[in-house]
Amino acid sequence: MRKTLRYSIFDPTGNITALVESEVREEEQPAVASALMRRRPEVEQVGFVRPAADGEAQLSLRMAGGEFCGNASMSAAALYLLRRGLETPAAVTLRVSGALRAVETRLDKKAEDCFAAGVRMPPAREIAERELGFGDMRGKLPLVRMEGIAHLMLTPELVFFALLRDGEAAGRAARAWADELSAEALGLMFLETAAPQPRLTPLVCVPGSGTLFWERSCASGTAAAGAYLASLTGTRAELTLREPGGSLRVESEADGETWLFGRTRLLESCEEEFVL
Repeated sequence: MRKTLRYSIFDPTGNITALVESEVREEEQPAVASALMRRRPEVEQVGFVRPAADGEAQLSLRMAGGEFCGNASMSAAALYLLRRGLETPAAVTLRVSGALRAVETRLDKKAEDCFAAGVRMPPAREIAERELGFGDMRGKLPLVRMEGIAHLMLTPELVFFALLRDGEAAGRAARAWADELSAEALGLMFLETAAPQPRLTPLVCVPGSGTLFWERSCASGTAAAGAYLASLTGTRAELTLREPGGSLRVESEADGETWLFGRTRLLESCEEEFVL
């Protein structure tokens, strides 16, 4: 089957994201995403944008695996402003896969096709510890379940942190744990808060789209890290995490209110034919 797709590619802190504007049926989206990522190997994730079906939001975003994505949310909001030639600062409300409530974003244009952006992240549904095993390693890992995605916090004092040095084993662990935890998407967040600048290295598995990526940045993982740290102290957590593609800032209240701040930039817009 041949299909012509109109899509745009964004760079939100290195987490290269394609947003498809053509109408694609939900059951076709994983195949379309796979075809697009084969042609554009720099793309780490694909979302599909459409006008929102209700009056509460301005735009609808569905990720190929049905997960939630903060980086794609800020990119979709930027696309909405660019397509309509709207001025900033501005607020854009989205309906996003994996999020039960409408998602609020705030954007401010900083340069040509480049925006500083904030996303009010869906609150953590659960912050707990889970006993997990992989190979000869076993122990308790902090788990932050969010709407549409769950994250495990791997800190240097935990035996599982050694997976950071073995990418193949880390990928097998992510797939196994995603299945064990029945997660729509699962992030392994290698979190180092004691470094001179706190650091986050994200590995994200999305079973629904069959993808596994060492992401250049992870917005939901950054938000999960903030929520986790706030839960430990019972006080507000504010930190900027250096990630492979740049830095993201998270501000989490003890009650779970979390905002994620970063930048996103439109790289190009295309219209091409794909064979599915």
